[in-house]
Amino acid sequence: MPYSAESPLVIDLDVAILGGGIAGLWLANRLQQDGYQIALFEKYALGSGQTMASQGMIHGGMKYTLAGALSGASEAIADMPQHWRKCLCGEGDVDISATRILSDHFYLWSGENVTSRLTGFFASKLIRGRVDAVADDRRPSLLRHADFRGTLYKIGDMVLDVPSLVANLARPLEHHLFQYPDHTLFQLTADGALEMTIPTAQGKVRIRARRFVFTAGEGNEALMQSLQIATPAMQRRPLQQVLVKHKHLHRFYGHCLGTGSTPRLTISSHSAADGKMVWYLGGQLAEEGADQSPQDVITAAREELAALMPWLDFSEAEWATLPVNRAEPRQQGLARPDNAFASRTDKASNVIVGWPTKLTLAPNFGNQMLALLQEDGLLPSQATPAAVFRQLADLLPAPAIAMAPWDIAFPMPAYQPETADDDDE
Repeated sequence: MPYSAESPLVIDLDVAILGGGIAGLWLANRLQQDGYQIALFEKYALGSGQTMASQGMIHGGMKYTLAGALSGASEAIADMPQHWRKCLCGEGDVDISATRILSDHFYLWSGENVTSRLTGFFASKLIRGRVDAVADDRRPSLLRHADFRGTLYKIGDMVLDVPSLVANLARPLEHHLFQYPDHTLFQLTADGALEMTIPTAQGKVRIRARRFVFTAGEGNEALMQSLQIATPAMQRRPLQQVLVKHKHLHRFYGHCLGTGSTPRLTISSHSAADGKMVWYLGGQLAEEGADQSPQDVITAAREELAALMPWLDFSEAEWATLPVNRAEPRQQGLARPDNAFASRTDKASNVIVGWPTKLTLAPNFGNQMLALLQEDGLLPSQATPAAVFRQLADLLPAPAIAMAPWDIAFPMPAYQPETADDDDE
């Protein structure tokens, strides 16, 4: 049956989520488990943007202590690793037990110039038990070389495979994930409530929801601007990450500590499509490289690796960069926010906007969103018939899972069948 502007298919939901990154997927799982009638709408692919650009490190804020004192950021997220561990065991508020764990720890290492200050700090009562010094004979293979100088610490926080995490979160939502096209109309009704009208080949679909939740990361800004929503405001803190595909077998996850509050270099390890090792580099390198050309950032990365691990040869390595904007609630002086953020808006009566600010804080973001719904007295309504979601699935495709940065940067070469030489005929 075709649907028209005068007679569209109308879908009523408790909560419509716009944005299929870690924030939207985590929240959708929480809401569905609590009995809310939900659908998640994604414009591109699940995890596209900031989520897939993450290095997957689930940390308790220890890297924010690098200035030599516990900060608000480190204390705000100190309990996050334990929360994630419960979820990874299938015992938390979201079951992510099918997610691949790349490592159950990562390292912090320092050069000689910052060792003495950090040694005293990590030995303090505030930090003891959260970070352990690593003896020379227990170092990972990458740092076992005789030329390594500095001090090494091990922190018992984990590193997750982000594509696996996104797939795990999407699985329970199979019949509630929809990709919406360009020219989707977002408009406020006379009483200030948002409605969403989606064009399809069979006609128009109107989505009405008691709450629309914007979890589109950087895309939140365009959604808010289309509705003339001014508050909350968004900020961008840009990065340019570096990817290096090389012949070395060291699978390493860690932060090199510098003299500032941001790690000098962060390394995570991933497998390219051809099985070779890819190091994904972030930290101060990526922050300072945000406004540089890709070639200049790659040159800086070469110099950093040569300075920190001169025993490794990267002369035959392949290089790429990934620019990414960290979308966050606006802070004074574009400072880094300490917490996840969720807020009602100044204009649309049924819209909540949020940013998790870090992958680690996705559970905290979910808690904040649920608290706002409970404050508003928004309880689960009568179950929407499954036939309604099947009807919607017939009209809108399900979004694919986004590709990982290393798969985009270093795709598997196309198969070239061998051809016989003329001499062989």
